[in-house]
Amino acid sequence: MSSLTITLIQPNLVWENKKANLDMLAQKIESIQEKTEVVILPEMFSTGFSMQPKLLAETMTGETIEWMKKIASSKKIIFTGSVIIEEDGKYFNRLVWMLPNGEYGVYDKRHLFAYADEHNHYSAGNKRLIAQVKGWKINLQVCYDLRFPVWARQSPPPGGEAGRELEYDLLVYVANWPERRITAWKTLLQARAIENQCYVVGVNRVGDDGNNIHYSGESMIIDPLGKILYHKANEEDVFTYTLQKEKLDEVREKFPFWRDADSFDILP
Repeated sequence: MSSLTITLIQPNLVWENKKANLDMLAQKIESIQEKTEVVILPEMFSTGFSMQPKLLAETMTGETIEWMKKIASSKKIIFTGSVIIEEDGKYFNRLVWMLPNGEYGVYDKRHLFAYADEHNHYSAGNKRLIAQVKGWKINLQVCYDLRFPVWARQSPPPGGEAGRELEYDLLVYVANWPERRITAWKTLLQARAIENQCYVVGVNRVGDDGNNIHYSGESMIIDPLGKILYHKANEEDVFTYTLQKEKLDEVREKFPFWRDADSFDILP
């Protein structure tokens, strides 16, 4: 129960073509040879980072969610990534955490990317999702959230009490993060790991989208001290890695910086 095996998929997405993307991603998942427990896809994995939700959105009973359910069940994995969802007349950039039994949790991206007009097409979420599997607590976030450290900040135990657990052990970002700002991506992923004393996983895409924006990927796995355990640039990749809870516990015990953290509240 002290380890967690994850698989990162860094694909070249086909612009606004759900069928092509789902077929391609299914092949990549089928190609995984190692035993894995969690498979992570990028942001808007079925369409690319599109501002056309009226044309592309689905409901939570739509094709992509049913596809996720089928794969999670057949491969006996937990499956996550974000998709465009319509609900109650609103559109969301929604991360779905799909379990093998068909149950799921959701996280609606809180920080909408105004620079690309996302805030005029989608509604923001206001609640974090911290999933649990095998004793691991996993904080799930989407792309632009990475620039806002308070949203990811560990809430320390009351009074910094020794022996009390922190909120989460692994922080995951699924993204469509352009190559032109990739320095920020790499730097902030490491910063989130160091300041929260947790593992961090960032899963990005490669290739060009329909707006001629280039993505270099650079998906990463980072340990609680900020050491890069995996990094892949400029090509598609499917990578499986086993995280060790003992390493996390060792860092937190040896360097108990979390006890000195500021208490805070996040307002709606």
